[in-house]
Amino acid sequence: MGGGERSYVETNSGAPETAPPSLTPFLVIWTGQAFSLVGSQLVQFALVWWLTKTTGSATVLAFATIMALLPQIVLGPIAGALVDRWDRRRVLMVADGGIALATLLLAALYALGLVQVWHIYALMLFRAAGSAFHWPAMQASTTLLVPERHLSRIAGLNETIAGLANIGAPPLGALLLELLPMQGILAIDVVTAIIAIGALVFVSIPQPEREEELTGGGAVASVLRDVRGGFRFVWGWRGMTLIIIIAMLLNLVGTPALSLLPIMVTDHFGGGAAEYAWLESGAGVGIVLGGLTLGVWGGFRRRTTTAMLALALQGVAIFATGLVPANGFPLALGTIFITGLLNPIINGSLLAIMQVAVPQPCRGVF
Repeated sequence: MGGGERSYVETNSGAPETAPPSLTPFLVIWTGQAFSLVGSQLVQFALVWWLTKTTGSATVLAFATIMALLPQIVLGPIAGALVDRWDRRRVLMVADGGIALATLLLAALYALGLVQVWHIYALMLFRAAGSAFHWPAMQASTTLLVPERHLSRIAGLNETIAGLANIGAPPLGALLLELLPMQGILAIDVVTAIIAIGALVFVSIPQPEREEELTGGGAVASVLRDVRGGFRFVWGWRGMTLIIIIAMLLNLVGTPALSLLPIMVTDHFGGGAAEYAWLESGAGVGIVLGGLTLGVWGGFRRRTTTAMLALALQGVAIFATGLVPANGFPLALGTIFITGLLNPIINGSLLAIMQVAVPQPCRGVF
């Protein structure tokens, strides 16, 4: 990345890390990914609402959530180990491109009037599989493109852009559902993916030298060794093990519950796409404010204190959402806002902990 000498900083793990002379390359990538995120959020809203109105089934929505989560669970560790061996820029480009092609295929099915519910499941499964490779490639690249002292702030900015997408995509999606056929909305996601790929064309991402590149070794054995090493690292760090267990339990309970918000809107509050958009946008406003808060504040000196306190408060907010009466939609909007507000504080703090403390060879795995 550019000429001149490279400087190094020491991470908490004791491993030297390249300190980039400029944040410009990262910001170029970040901008392209921001466009892609907006397109993805727009499509996500439209597809979830289409499933809600077409089937009215909580089971369908729950199964769609499973399709979106399963690849992350199955492919996560292996994808991370593979990303460590591949050119991370190409991984990001292929993941964005593959997801765009799958979305384009679904758009064609809508245009031909052939779409079925299982097609939506298939797209969500494929998109999640692409994300299983995209996420570790982006996170591992961030640690190479961003100085350590800025990691918490970048994590906060990432949550902020996610929140902005959550604010803008739902009402825009509700509007576009009235103006465009589904294939038109899906086409928007394809265009934003092209923008993200275009941004990656002009940026170089460093690829750390790996031990097996010097000593040799079979590819399969090397991947399995990294996966085992990653699990050993987690098991040996009791704090991270506890955090992962808590996160798994919360996702197991919280994600299916929140995926039923569209059914809550239609059956409990008697609302429509606009009300569902209000809830999603309310969470987005919270995410933006939470991300800005973390970006400016940086959290307590102990990042685990920041994350655990915010996590406890978020649990209270989600529990309160389930207790809101049928005539209390504004109250539900408030509790969802608080849930969104705390989310970037939790995620940003935990991500910064892992980015700083996890050795470079393990970062793709996590």
